[in-house]
Amino acid sequence: MANQSKPAPLPPWGYAIAGATGAVLANAAVYPLDIVKTRLQVQVKSDGLERDLEGHPHYKSTLDAITHIIADEGVSGLYLGMEGSLLGVASTNFAYFYWYSVVRTLYLSTQKISKPPSTAIELSLGAVSGAIAQVFTIPVSVVTTRQQTQTRREKKGLIDTGREVVNSEDGWTGLWRGLKASLILVVNPAITYGAYQRLRDVLYPGKVNLKPWEAFFLGACSKALATVVTQPLIVAKVGLQSKPPPGRHGKPFRSFLEVMRFIVDREGILGLFKGIGPQIMKGLLVQGMLMMTKERMELLFILLFRYMRKVKEKQVQKLIDVAAEGGVKARPVANKTVEKVKKVLPVLAK
Repeated sequence: MANQSKPAPLPPWGYAIAGATGAVLANAAVYPLDIVKTRLQVQVKSDGLERDLEGHPHYKSTLDAITHIIADEGVSGLYLGMEGSLLGVASTNFAYFYWYSVVRTLYLSTQKISKPPSTAIELSLGAVSGAIAQVFTIPVSVVTTRQQTQTRREKKGLIDTGREVVNSEDGWTGLWRGLKASLILVVNPAITYGAYQRLRDVLYPGKVNLKPWEAFFLGACSKALATVVTQPLIVAKVGLQSKPPPGRHGKPFRSFLEVMRFIVDREGILGLFKGIGPQIMKGLLVQGMLMMTKERMELLFILLFRYMRKVKEKQVQKLIDVAAEGGVKARPVANKTVEKVKKVLPVLAK
């Protein structure tokens, strides 16, 4: 029996849709954690006060934040800005997986020897793809962050919040606030992947196939490490994209370093790690569900492409058969025409 050929790889948009679908489903499932970690990261330490000068409550922990949000805004408060957030997640992941597929394909096409890229190359390709994706999708992230930090009386839709950002002193460029921090944060997946490989070599040396719980454990540890290392930048990015805190008197931050100095002056160095609990929890759950869903979606697309290819092959074969049948029927007529031409040619020659 002949060996079955491997299914052709998906086109870039196929990987992009699979990745975006997995990301949307994963983030929708843990969205309350997302809004809690964002509010914890933007709040400024108060001197024992329950609320700041603008009436925003001061949360002491993840559970305290959830309790306060439900009490003040109802359960729907845990899903404030969800539409914009999922739109941002979908666009960011679509752009990332699309450009990663394109960049990786271009890289492989330049190699004379066909071999898998090294770990360093894979990380570089991922960083380039992440940077390209951020440039195109960060406006949605800025608007979503603003929505997540609004109180009930400030609540606005996606378009109105975007208009508010544009009408601020930054103008249209305000939609790209935090871009530098976002570009630096593309190292987060690189740290996650590098730590995963290193921990795998240390804890499971020589083991080719890991059990599901072993892979989840390594993924959890590596994601937690990457989050701890990059948490100050994550907090600074959120500070840049949200409304200025009361202590700034409406004056927006100009850089992520300015945000970090502001936080350290008022809350100490540990202030740069606020919200790390829900940040890690969200990262672990999203990472696991994203990869699990993405692989299932890729499998569905491969099966769909295989089915479409078979249908197309049948249609092409049918056309070939029709053309061949038509050719057989037309052959006697063609032969008679040729015979007549042969008889006429000598006459014309005379």
